[in-house]
Amino acid sequence: MFDNDKKYLTIREVSDRTGVPAHTLRYWEKEIKQLKPERFSGLRKYSPLDVELVKKIKDLLYIKRYTIDGVKKHLNIDRRKKNLSSSSNDISNSKFLLELKQEIKEVLDILK
Repeated sequence: MFDNDKKYLTIREVSDRTGVPAHTLRYWEKEIKQLKPERFSGLRKYSPLDVELVKKIKDLLYIKRYTIDGVKKHLNIDRRKKNLSSSSNDISNSKFLLELKQEIKEVLDILK
């Protein structure tokens, strides 16, 4: 998708690659808070994640026929799911660390 030497795409390049007009991308930025391309010298620069989000929003609006409010809710649910899965990983990691700490204490007791 991206050229080897480019980390970001301009709004025109994103528009050409996704088929979403630039004015529509600007509107989505105002309405959908998750779509926030970085700005360099006042120009929008879209990362690969931004472009994937544009494609997802386009699919939700034009193929699955969501409203803008529906897209916002859908993206918020996705974000919550990701946060929950990462927090459950944190819990399992902390369990692992507690077990590891206990095993190290046992080994130290044996060495004494």
